[in-house]
Amino acid sequence: MKHSPEFRSKREEERAALKKTTGYKMWSVLFTIMYPFIAVFTFVFSCIVMFFSGISRALAYVLGKGHAEH
Repeated sequence: MKHSPEFRSKREEERAALKKTTGYKMWSVLFTIMYPFIAVFTFVFSCIVMFFSGISRALAYVLGKGHAEH
């Protein structure tokens, strides 16, 4: 809920001023454009990690079971 101007805190005023800067606007545009790439990269990287984790678990299971028989 927005307060009337006479009750705004100094921090709220600073935030409003920062949002008007060129850097903030550029960051907003770049983040909006790059977000799908970041999300896809995160998904692909997570799948790769899960794949190798599965291989590692399978090897640990097989080698652990073989070692227990001796």
